[in-house]
Amino acid sequence: MTHLQKLRVASILKWVSLNFYENHLRSSTTPFQPIGSFSNAQSPRLYRTKRASEDKDSENVDKPSTGNEKNAGQISSSIKKEAQAALLDYLHGTRGVQFMDAENMSKNSPHFLDKLLKQVDSEKEILMKKNNEKEIGREISRFLRYHPINEFEPFFESLGLKPSEYFPLLPRSLMFLTDDQLLVHNYTVLCHYGIARNKIGKIYKEATEVFQYDFEVLLSKLKAYEKLGLSQPTLIKFFVASPYLLIGDVNVEFVKALENLKSIGFETNWIEGNLSADSSYNWSQMLEVLRLFSEMGCSNEHLGELIGQHPYILFEGSGGNTISLIGLLLKFGSTKSQLCSMFLQFPPIPVVKFVSNLRQCILFLNEIEMKVSEIGKIVHSHPLLLGSISLKKANSLLNTLKTGKTRLCRYIQENPQELKNWVLGKRVDPFPGSGENRISKTQKTKFLLDIGFVDNSNKMKKALRGKGGELQERFDCIVKAGLSQEDVCEMIKVSPQILNQTKDVIELKIGFLVNQLGYPLSSLLTFPRYLSHKIERVQHRIFMYNWLKDHGKADPGLSLNTIISCSDTYFIKYYVNRHPSGPQVWQDLENEIYSKY
Repeated sequence: MTHLQKLRVASILKWVSLNFYENHLRSSTTPFQPIGSFSNAQSPRLYRTKRASEDKDSENVDKPSTGNEKNAGQISSSIKKEAQAALLDYLHGTRGVQFMDAENMSKNSPHFLDKLLKQVDSEKEILMKKNNEKEIGREISRFLRYHPINEFEPFFESLGLKPSEYFPLLPRSLMFLTDDQLLVHNYTVLCHYGIARNKIGKIYKEATEVFQYDFEVLLSKLKAYEKLGLSQPTLIKFFVASPYLLIGDVNVEFVKALENLKSIGFETNWIEGNLSADSSYNWSQMLEVLRLFSEMGCSNEHLGELIGQHPYILFEGSGGNTISLIGLLLKFGSTKSQLCSMFLQFPPIPVVKFVSNLRQCILFLNEIEMKVSEIGKIVHSHPLLLGSISLKKANSLLNTLKTGKTRLCRYIQENPQELKNWVLGKRVDPFPGSGENRISKTQKTKFLLDIGFVDNSNKMKKALRGKGGELQERFDCIVKAGLSQEDVCEMIKVSPQILNQTKDVIELKIGFLVNQLGYPLSSLLTFPRYLSHKIERVQHRIFMYNWLKDHGKADPGLSLNTIISCSDTYFIKYYVNRHPSGPQVWQDLENEIYSKY
C-alpha cells in the first residue's frame, strides 16, 4: 500500500470521531456545558493555616491520607456523630442555617468533617485519648467559636459534589451562606420542588447561572414546564438529567423531541425510565438523530420498533455515537435506505462498541495492506458483520494462520464472513498449505543451500522470504551489475536480508550508489547491508557528509559503512554538530529529501 493510500485510510478513520456531527454534518451547540461564574476562583482561607497548606489540600482532596494522618475511615462512628452534632449546632444555632439544610450539611460532607477533625486534633490531640467522644464535641464547638468555616465547602459537598469539583466553584470573597441570598433562595426552591439535595450539586455544576436568578424567576420556569402537561416527578428526572433545561425559556428542542417520541409510540414514563441521573443529555442532538432516521426513510413504525429494542441508539451519548456511525457509513458509500435497513437489524450491543469494532476492523484491513478501494467495498457491503465482532490483532492472526498479507487479503475479499471466526477468544486454525507453497519452499531451500547456507540456520530463515523463483532472480540481478557469483554468495551470507527486497528495488539502489553517489560497485563487498537501507537515509547521510567534508569538518576517507550504519543520534552528535550551521543544513536536507518520497 502506498503512502498516499495509507493517508487516505487514516483520514477515513477520523470520521469515526464522536465529534463527527460537529465537524462534518452540521454545526450545533451543546447547551448543557457547565457555566461557572467562579471557574477561576481560588478557595478562600480556612482556619488559621498557611496558604501553602490550602493549596496542597486543594490538590489532594480526593487522595487518601497516609502516614500518621487520621482519615474518615479511621475515626470511630461515635466520634463522627459527636462531630456531626457539633457542626449541626454551629450551622443552625450559631449561623442560623435552616435546620434541614444544616443537618444535611453536617451528615453529608465527610471530607470536610474529616478535615475539621484533623484541624481540631492538631491543636488538642484529643483523638489520641480514650473515652473522648463527648470531649470531641465540646472541642469542635469551642474551635468553631473562634475559627469560622467557609460554609460553602460543606454545603457543596452535601449537594453531591466532590472536593475536586467544588473547589473551583467556591466564591472568592464569601464565607457564609447568608451572604449569597440568591444561591440559598434558588437552592430552597429546588428542594421544595422535590429535587433530592444530593442531585442539586449536578445542577449547580452544569447550570450555575440558575442559582443567580432573581427571586421568583426559577419558580416561574418550573411552572412553565408544568404547562406542557408533565408531572412534577417527571420534570424532576428531566431537570437532573439535563440541568441546562432550567436556563432561559422552555427549551424548544426538548419539547420537539418529546413530541416526536410520543408520535412514534413512546410515553413520557418510558422516556424518563431510560434517563440516567449520572449522565447529561443534549435534547437538540437527540432530536437530530430522530430527524436523520426520518430522512433515511425509516417509518414511524420501524423507528418505534428500533428504538424500543435498542434505546441506546438514542440515549447513549445523546445519540452522538449514532450520528458518528451514520456519517462514517455515508462516507463509505452507503445509501440512506441501506442505513435504515442496517439499523433495523442492529445487534444487541451499545453503539459505541459497534463503532469501536468497525474502526478496529478497518485498521486491521489497513494493517494487512488491503487496497483502500477493497476496504471500502467490504465496509459498504458488510457493516453489520464488522461492527458485531472484535477481531484479533493483525500480527497475531497472520502468525496463527501461517500466511502472508497478500493471501489473507485475497481470502477475506472472497470470504468476508470468515472474519467472524477470527474474533478474540476463539481458536483459529492455520490455513492449509497449498501445493504451490510447498514447491516454492523447496525451490527457496535448494537455492540457499546451493550458495552455502547451513540447513535450518537462523540466517537461512531470515532469507526465506519471497516465492521460489524470486530469490534466484534477485541473486542474478546483483551478479549482472558486475560482481562475481562467489562475491554475491559471500554478501548474502553476511546480510541475507538483502534478498528480501524485490529485483526492481535492488537494481534501483545499485544504480543510485554508482551513478548518483559516485561510489564503486566494489563498495558492496565490504558493506552489503547498504542494499537494506532506504535510499532517503543514504542520500541524507551522504549529502550531509559531503557538505561537512567541503567545509573541512569531516575526514575525507570515511567508509560508506561508517557514514550510513550509525544511528541518527550518533551521526548528529559526532559529525553534524562539528559545524555551527550543521544542524540547520541537516534539517534542510531532511525536509528536501523526504518530501520527494
